[in-house]
Amino acid sequence: MRRWLLALLLLTALPAQAQSVLNRGNGAEPESLDPAHAGSSMEANILGDMMVGLTTLDAAAKPIPGIAERWEISKDGLAWTFHLRKARWSNGDAVTANDFITAWRRVLDPRTSSSTAQNLWVLKNAHVISAGTMPPGALGVTAPDAATLKVALEYPAPYLPELLTLAAALPLPPGALFKPGAYVSNGPYLLKAWVPNDHVTLVKNPSFYEAASVKIGTVNYYPTVDTQAALRRLRAGELDMQTPLPTAGLPWLKANMPGAAHVMPSLALAYLAINLRDPALADIRVRRALNLAYDREAVTAKVLKLKETPAYSYVPPSLDRRGPQMDFKAMPVTTRLALAHKLMQDAGYGPFNKLSLTYLTPGNPDNKRLAAVYQAMTRQIFVDLRIVTTDYPLVLRALRQGQYQLAYTNWLADFSDATNFLDLLRTGSPGNYSGYKNPKFDAAMAAAQKEPDPARRAAQLQAAHRIALADMPWVPIRFLSQTEAVSPRVGGYVPNPWDFNRSRWLWIKK
Repeated sequence: MRRWLLALLLLTALPAQAQSVLNRGNGAEPESLDPAHAGSSMEANILGDMMVGLTTLDAAAKPIPGIAERWEISKDGLAWTFHLRKARWSNGDAVTANDFITAWRRVLDPRTSSSTAQNLWVLKNAHVISAGTMPPGALGVTAPDAATLKVALEYPAPYLPELLTLAAALPLPPGALFKPGAYVSNGPYLLKAWVPNDHVTLVKNPSFYEAASVKIGTVNYYPTVDTQAALRRLRAGELDMQTPLPTAGLPWLKANMPGAAHVMPSLALAYLAINLRDPALADIRVRRALNLAYDREAVTAKVLKLKETPAYSYVPPSLDRRGPQMDFKAMPVTTRLALAHKLMQDAGYGPFNKLSLTYLTPGNPDNKRLAAVYQAMTRQIFVDLRIVTTDYPLVLRALRQGQYQLAYTNWLADFSDATNFLDLLRTGSPGNYSGYKNPKFDAAMAAAQKEPDPARRAAQLQAAHRIALADMPWVPIRFLSQTEAVSPRVGGYVPNPWDFNRSRWLWIKK
């Protein structure tokens, strides 16, 4: 009894922040916690709690100083000088400018096969290093001393502070290992445990430069592919936050947990990647028919009902309100179907010679519904669509390896610029899952990125966008809304278009 009482006294004597636990539903199992290979928002959530780059995100997901406490920019916007604060890795070593140089060279080295290397192509020589025509040592970054990092750019990038918050731009200590017990962090939290398909547990990092302001002691991330089951766990108090939400559960949430559900417009596109390496899909008539057959208005207004915008372009309207659109946007659905019908017949398909295609998708409830809806739509144009559902990491792997025909995926903007979407279609881009190659598109993108005048740059980006839309390597579906549920016991939550809410800014209410 004395031992029990002593333990109870010790527990009650601990600071409230050390006892607090935040349980987060994170959508899917992370594929990797190596910054060079972390390409999903699920991985970004976890890495954003553990690591800090030159800049980091505030409570509203806006960039603020991170390891760099200040910086200067040259008049032409091509040279940035970052001054680092005194910060330490969790093993006690100082965070230095060379930790960024080493990490960035590693991401861009073709041998690393980073899935996010294109996010660093703004750096001097980065693109040619990714292509293997220059060594990583040619990257335009230098360290005059341990606390100063000089960065040369290929072209002006006013969005650089946003870009530097991304996983690809994070620093790495020498000899970094990405597993519990050996993962060295410089951010608010440390990796304590990773049980695949069960949970990732983070604990507060006492070495973090602002550790005193971190209120939550332990954060658990749970993979929640079954969003209906996750909603039940939220209702039972087993989860404090959950993203995404099943659309079918939103009415209950709004009626029974007022203020818990958040539906926010975001800079994100849901689309079907079309594998252009497949002989049938290399035919532009087939790709056009697949685009024509997708009734985007029915999906957004009748199936999902999230007030999302049907997508007839690859760039969200908020980034390019006057940008190009697919030429059939104004056509009635019946006219589109008739045209798709004829295109498929011209390509050699018909009622007795249907085109068989696989449709790869993550297995959450909404994605299954969308797959079934599109299956019915394409049945009208002589396509026999076979739906394949699997875990999200396996979908990503298939996309990167080109082992699919049609695959449902989405892209959440890393920074607020049209290039962040169009760069996915450049030859050699790790995000170019379709295998799209068009020299005219690449040339238009290169010209746009070297253009200092904003109006001319926008026109050149629109020209590149127009080329890609005509080639149809994707079936754009809708511009997404982010959905998240937050328990009333969580304080500090700020809705934002990226749906990034770093745990360091949150607290558990008494």
